[in-house]
Amino acid sequence: MIINKILNVKIQNDTYGVILNESFEDKIQFKLFLKMIQSSLALENDLTFFNGEDFLVHIPYKKLKDSLIITENTNYELIDHLKSKLNYQTTKDSD
Repeated sequence: MIINKILNVKIQNDTYGVILNESFEDKIQFKLFLKMIQSSLALENDLTFFNGEDFLVHIPYKKLKDSLIITENTNYELIDHLKSKLNYQTTKDSD
């Protein structure tokens, strides 16, 4: 049984390491985010965005174009959730 599909985008640079690692549960937000990255690359603009609350990112175009951009889809299943809870409980009990 699948609970959620986790969509992830990672921007990694040889010099700076992982610049951005963002996960989405909403497919539409994920597509918009990818389109924003693609537009920044195509138009040779810096990637800058703010979620209106607590998340601000600015990646200069020069760093963005020299970075590796990886996307990933992960199914988060009920059994994974149970394993996570059991692992947390056993480590909590051993402390």
